[in-house]
Amino acid sequence: MVDNPRLLQVDSEQREELERWAQSRALPAGDVFRARLILALADGLSYREIERKLGASAPTVAKWKQRFEQAGMAGLQGQHRGSQPRTATPAVQARILRRVQQKPNDGSTPWSCRKLAEELRISKSTVQRVLAQAQVRPHRLDRYMASNDPQFEQKAADIIGYT
Repeated sequence: MVDNPRLLQVDSEQREELERWAQSRALPAGDVFRARLILALADGLSYREIERKLGASAPTVAKWKQRFEQAGMAGLQGQHRGSQPRTATPAVQARILRRVQQKPNDGSTPWSCRKLAEELRISKSTVQRVLAQAQVRPHRLDRYMASNDPQFEQKAADIIGYT
């Protein structure tokens, strides 16, 4: 067999690993895709054939080919590691927990995450995370329900069943 300089050079150990990745149902889809792409290049498929077979663009094929040539199997790992988990500072946590224990200014009884976030000028996601972490459920707190309806007591008695 004559070596084709256009073929991507993959040794037998790498090929075994790539074939394992390509067949995997447990690995992330991106890893499986990259393994299939490298195997297709090693088998001599053109960029156009790979585009058609795998749905990859030519720049994508070129990028992963270059990374594999430079770093081998390690080059096939994704470069982006995601963002750092967001945590509210202790001061923000204290502000949220202190305010949720007080009645809302608008006269409503329970706090909602959105209402509390708007009042404190922070994101509702931050409020949700802090309340969940502290296991505080403001919608389940027992409070006196204020009403400006003059017939409130009579209506409540009718609903509850007292006369």
